[in-house]
Amino acid sequence: MKVSAVIPAYNEAERIGAVLAPLRAAKSVDEIVVVDDGSTDGTAEVVRRFGVKLVRLPENRGKAAALDAGVRVAEGDVLLFLDADLVGLRPEHVEKLLSAYREGDAEIVIGVFKEGRAGTDLSMKIAPFLSGQRVLSRKVWERMRGAVEEMEFGVEAALTKLAFKEGWKHKKVELEGVSHVRKEEKRGLTTGVVDRLSMYWDILRSLLRKI
Repeated sequence: MKVSAVIPAYNEAERIGAVLAPLRAAKSVDEIVVVDDGSTDGTAEVVRRFGVKLVRLPENRGKAAALDAGVRVAEGDVLLFLDADLVGLRPEHVEKLLSAYREGDAEIVIGVFKEGRAGTDLSMKIAPFLSGQRVLSRKVWERMRGAVEEMEFGVEAALTKLAFKEGWKHKKVELEGVSHVRKEEKRGLTTGVVDRLSMYWDILRSLLRKI
């Protein structure tokens, strides 16, 4: 089982190092692929310092397209998706996700935050299926590929919808002490709220879309 970690990143120069460092220290990860989704900051420069595979998109295409670009160059048959703005990630969190997948009783493993920050913990309790931290096979992702171009942040919801439709089993793994930086913190209150509403709309669209 070869594991490729795929991380979509848009203007995450200040934060992505906190994700790449524990990933590189995780013994079960064979390859790390970062997709710079049209960033205008120094994201690519930070990624290069870690010596991992870097894919640069000329313009911002959205999360689903960035993930697909990463999967296309990844060599692993097992895919580990992680957000680029995680806080508190440690190598043992990565190993916990992959160990749960290796047990073989689920096609998709979803990592949910616990005891990180109140806001992100609450969102995980309300809608754990929206977590960007997950492990799945290349086969599962390729089943989704036809719908990728029409999605952005709704990719997680669409993956979960497809899993239910096709009877794929999934299970949750708690990631103690992990959270992420909220959009309002990264982009300011007004822009962050607009981006969040746009994200929710895309998620709703993917849930309503026939797969």
